[in-house]
Amino acid sequence: MDTDQAKQAIRERVWALLEQERAAPPGVYGRIPAFYGAEAAADRLVELPVWQNARVIKAVPDKAQLPVRARALIESKLVYMAVPKLAEAQPFYLLDPATLTVPPAEAASSKVAASVARKIAVKEMQPVDLIVCGSVAVNRHGVRLGKGAGYSDIEVALLQEAGLIRPETTIVTTVHALQVVDDELPEAKHDFSVDLIVTPDEVIECEPPRRPSGLYWDSLTREKIKAIPVLTALTDSSA
Repeated sequence: MDTDQAKQAIRERVWALLEQERAAPPGVYGRIPAFYGAEAAADRLVELPVWQNARVIKAVPDKAQLPVRARALIESKLVYMAVPKLAEAQPFYLLDPATLTVPPAEAASSKVAASVARKIAVKEMQPVDLIVCGSVAVNRHGVRLGKGAGYSDIEVALLQEAGLIRPETTIVTTVHALQVVDDELPEAKHDFSVDLIVTPDEVIECEPPRRPSGLYWDSLTREKIKAIPVLTALTDSSA
């Protein structure tokens, strides 16, 4: 079994477990699970010093992390949220609590953000203090699996290449306890790991994280590059 097949087998097992245990709404397959207890995980995260000291946060647009995005905006933190599938030339939404035209909890929704937030390019972004990512599965070493599309890895790689991730930048994932697995999860060279796992019940500190140095072009298909304008622009500029 190759790495991709091994990853998918674990995703399938976790999706099935979440549905079997009714730990998430139906329809988790193929998605970052919008697990029950996401609010409680957010409550636990915001108690941590790493959260309280963070001013700039990069977050995924998944529903599972909606409570985290809402808390960040309520607490007047600047939030960058990826445009779904990085499908725009300016691939991040800027959610600035000082300029929001709707309540913070509403602006945190990916659908509302698409209508009220300004899109920005990576070169317009500030250094990031905290990265919040979603996961399908993660182990206590900090190795995570997303849903398999690779967008979170590309987002982190783009920020890394732009010098927006510093040694002190923390990466956290919020998940249900059933998503924390004992497996040795397979990793590809472009995968990043997390510093912290936060569930509704506990905070897990992981090993020193793995941070790819930037984009690994040989891991990106021609179709993926063509579908993501910022990657297309980078290849054109280096040609």
